[in-house]
Amino acid sequence: MEKVKGIVTLVLIVIIVMSAFVVVYSSRGSQRTVGDIVVVDSQGYKTTLESVPDRIISIAPSVTPILFEIGVGDKVVGLTAYDDSPYNFSAWFAAGNMTSVGGFSTPSLEIILSLQPDVIFTTDINNAIIPNMRNLGLNVIVVGPKSIEDIYQTIKLIGKATGAENNAEKLVNKLTSQINNVVSTINAANIAAKPVVYFEIWLSNAGFMTVGANSWQNDVITTAGGINMFSTTPEEYPITSLEVIITDNPDVILLPTDMGGAPSYGSVDTVRARPGWNTISAVKNDHIYVIDADLFNQPGIRVAEQVQTIAACLYPDLFP
Repeated sequence: MEKVKGIVTLVLIVIIVMSAFVVVYSSRGSQRTVGDIVVVDSQGYKTTLESVPDRIISIAPSVTPILFEIGVGDKVVGLTAYDDSPYNFSAWFAAGNMTSVGGFSTPSLEIILSLQPDVIFTTDINNAIIPNMRNLGLNVIVVGPKSIEDIYQTIKLIGKATGAENNAEKLVNKLTSQINNVVSTINAANIAAKPVVYFEIWLSNAGFMTVGANSWQNDVITTAGGINMFSTTPEEYPITSLEVIITDNPDVILLPTDMGGAPSYGSVDTVRARPGWNTISAVKNDHIYVIDADLFNQPGIRVAEQVQTIAACLYPDLFP
């Protein structure tokens, strides 16, 4: 009888220890160790993972910082040659500590297959090869946020797919809190008329590329207390003209820094000197702001910083 009691006691101890292990493991963000993980991506495609992925490839530079932020960066085995956040991955590639799968729009399927990934994250820029990857049995999850809320949902999706749901939820809560602080400050100021914003993405022979209603930058401008000049234009990144911008007369002009070279617009003085632009309110009142192109080139974990930056341009008295 005593022997039986001893065995029962031992079993109970094992159960308690294992339960504690599960709790600790869960608190670190990986709640799931067995069973299927089912996620539906931004294109409505359902992917079923048999377990938490151990080998992850990101062909989306906007996803990579999220993976590292939620604590699964050690499982990333392949990235694009253009990934530079949150680390200088070119040095990792050179040292053999990470594998480059090529460009984010020209990844090498051969290299991807050789890495034997459990899951691949990408964007719709790779729509042409996504079916090929899936036909080869690869699990591909497509992301493409068009708003701040979409960014939150993308982070949660990535967290679920990688077994890091707790950490993803914490990240979303942090970003939400930071953005809510900005919104609250603006609301408390009772702004009578919100400034109209022209955000110039790129200048080419085709015209002036800006942000339309279907872009995440549009939502960032709105959340920061501005009115995007092209918020009713359905295209994601419409092309406009010199004359339209003059007619619409923005209160604030946002220009990106260089994107791998000299700014397409030249300089702020060049912008001021554009024909007819001396009549634009933003030019007359010297409300032309140069913003970091690296900050605004991805819809991801820096979204709160994006809102804060634009809010500081629109309301310098509120956000000195």
